[in-house]
Amino acid sequence: MTFASDYPHYIDKVEKKDRTIKELHTVIEWLTGFDEIKLNALIAEKITFETFFKRAKLNPNAKLITGVICGYRIEDIETPLTKQTRYLDKLVDELAKGRKMENILRG
Repeated sequence: MTFASDYPHYIDKVEKKDRTIKELHTVIEWLTGFDEIKLNALIAEKITFETFFKRAKLNPNAKLITGVICGYRIEDIETPLTKQTRYLDKLVDELAKGRKMENILRG
């Protein structure tokens, strides 16, 4: 599965709740270190989630992302790639649910 295939779904999810693409990019950059230019290049490259997270410089505070997403408790997930993907899903969900940006960007 490619990041590019899921990215439009992230946009749809946040825009339906009156959040912006800029806010989405802020959340992604906080988690991965990818600015908008790098993010767009990765999307154009159609990289997999595995490559996406291998190239990312995961925020050290990502471990503070806890809770349930897609029926799984994030802190109990053992596979690194699955955990990282769920971190991103959780942040996008929090953004879409109207949570304040300072709370989404932990630490």
